[in-house]
Amino acid sequence: PKGKKAKGKKVAPAPAVVKKQEAKKVVNPLFEKRPKNFGIGQDIQPKRDLTRFVKWPRYIRLQRQRAILYKRLKVPPAINQFTQALDRQTATQLLKLAHKYRPETKQEKKQRLLARAEKKAAGKGDVPTKRPPVLRAGVNTVTTLVENKKAQLVVIAHDVDPIELVVFLPALCRKMGVPYCIIKGKARLGRLVHRKTCTTVAFTQVNSEDKGALAKLVEAVRTNYNDRYDEVSSSWAQNVWGKSGLSLGDWPAPPEQSYWAEDLEWPRRRQHDLAWLREPDNDSPRQQPLLSLQIRRHWGGNVLGPKSVARIAKLEKAKAKELATKLG
Repeated sequence: PKGKKAKGKKVAPAPAVVKKQEAKKVVNPLFEKRPKNFGIGQDIQPKRDLTRFVKWPRYIRLQRQRAILYKRLKVPPAINQFTQALDRQTATQLLKLAHKYRPETKQEKKQRLLARAEKKAAGKGDVPTKRPPVLRAGVNTVTTLVENKKAQLVVIAHDVDPIELVVFLPALCRKMGVPYCIIKGKARLGRLVHRKTCTTVAFTQVNSEDKGALAKLVEAVRTNYNDRYDEVSSSWAQNVWGKSGLSLGDWPAPPEQSYWAEDLEWPRRRQHDLAWLREPDNDSPRQQPLLSLQIRRHWGGNVLGPKSVARIAKLEKAKAKELATKLG
C-alpha cells in the first residue's frame, strides 16, 4: 500500500537577494599574465638574505671567534687590563701631542742628507745638526728605554696580536716608576711612526713649550693606570654566557671546598656521593641534575659503569683508612 503524503502548509520561498552588479575590469589584451614558476631549472629565484651562508675571510672568522672566546672564558687580569683603554678626550690630547713629534720619513731624511752633502761639496763645512726630540717606537726599543728610566710616557696599543708581545710592559713600567697608558688601536699608533701598525711608542723628550701639556697627561695617566695597578692586576673578566649556555637552566652551585681535600669530613662526603650513584631512583628529574653534576665534576662527563663505581669505592675506602692512620 502506498503511504499517504503528509499534508502541510506551503512555505513561501525566501525573497531573492538583489545582487549588485560588479563593474567588469577592463583588461588590456596587449599585456598577457605570465606567472613565474620557481621550480628547479625554471625562473630565477628571488633574492634572499644569505648572510648566514657567506664564507667569510679567514681573518674575519678568527677575530669573531677570538671575541667569543674572550666572552665565554675567564680572562686573567694580565690580559684583561688591556680592555681598560684611555678615555676619548685624553686619548685625543695625547695623539695631538704625539703628532708634533712624529719621526721623519725616508723622503725627508734623504732630502736632509742631500742638502748637507751639497753644503759640504760647496766648501761651507759639514756641521752636524742636533737630533730633534721624536717618538721612539717598537717593543724592544721602548723596553730598553723603560729599563734605563729614559721614557717619560709609554703608550701601548690594546689590540696587539699576539698579546704576549706587550703583556709584560705594564708590570715593567709600574716597577720602574714610568707612567704608562693603554690606547685603542695599534693602527693609530702606526700612523704616528709611518707604519701600518705599531705596538707601543714612548716619549723621551719634548720641547719646552709642550712640557706643561705632557705633565698634565702624565698626571692623568698615573691616576688611571699606575696608581690603580694593584686593583687592575687582581680583577678577572666576568664571562658572558651564550644562548645555549643560558638554556641549560640553573645548576646547583658546586661546593667551595674540593672533595679531594684531606680533612675529617672527607670520607663521609665521598660515601654520600657514591650513595647518590647507587640510588635506584636516579632517573627522577629532581635528582638527575645533581647526579650529572657529580659525574661531570670528577670524570669529565663520562658515564660510569658498575666496575668503575666499585673501583672508586675501593679507592675511597683505602683513602679513608690512610687518613685515619695519619690522624691516629
